[in-house]
Amino acid sequence: QVQLVESGGGLVQPGGSLRLSCAASGRIFGIYAMGWYRQAPGKQRELVATITSGGSTNVADSVKGRFTISRDNAKNTVYLQMNSLKPEDTAVYYCNIRTVVSVNYWGQGTQVTVSS
Repeated sequence: QVQLVESGGGLVQPGGSLRLSCAASGRIFGIYAMGWYRQAPGKQRELVATITSGGSTNVADSVKGRFTISRDNAKNTVYLQMNSLKPEDTAVYYCNIRTVVSVNYWGQGTQVTVSS
């Protein structure tokens, strides 16, 4: 019933930029935070950035200063602006919603490839 639709991934050169978006639909009660995680080949899924309903952000050190997370509560949408992309940013990026009762919803994932 709950669906998270991601878009904006693709292939970019090092130093380039991408903007990911994730729009949520369906009945979601008590959203605590929205955010992005990523999983590179052979690695565990890791947190990229999250933003709470109140606007507080948590950004991984590896992307701090390069990635910016934002949200549009009216549209139930979360964004990830990615600048100065590096090859090590290559991964499948997953949208996530965490509720106040610790239920997680996940998007289907969108591929981001940074390569020359």
